[in-house]
Amino acid sequence: MKNFKNIDHIGIAVPDLDAAVKTYTTLLGKAPEHFEEVAEQKAKTAFFAVDDTNLELLQSTSPDGPIGKYIEKNGGRGGIHHICVQVENIEAVLEDYKKQGIQLIDEKPRKGAHGKMIAFVHPKSTGGVLLELSQEISH
Repeated sequence: MKNFKNIDHIGIAVPDLDAAVKTYTTLLGKAPEHFEEVAEQKAKTAFFAVDDTNLELLQSTSPDGPIGKYIEKNGGRGGIHHICVQVENIEAVLEDYKKQGIQLIDEKPRKGAHGKMIAFVHPKSTGGVLLELSQEISH
């Protein structure tokens, strides 16, 4: 049993975070609830809560980061980068996926935004969608 809790967020790559924040503030009628730079991912983020899910806007802080590479491959445009599903036990899910032959980008979880543990499943195993797994860390 995977113990999926909910869709945590949808990651949207953007070439200009400030411009995207202005656009989404207009679209959603509110400002982002959280900004964060995630050095490990070479990205700056802004989160907009939409009920129990978030829209995560991501701008690369380096052309060689995952978001920078995505935007370059996408002709300088942004777009939906990934969908994140929250799980109860990320290590157990990754172990189960490995046993089933599902291709992983991360075999071990690492630190992501909001101090959560994250790992990515390769799009080759998900029909072309980059899937992020996320687990909240107990404090």
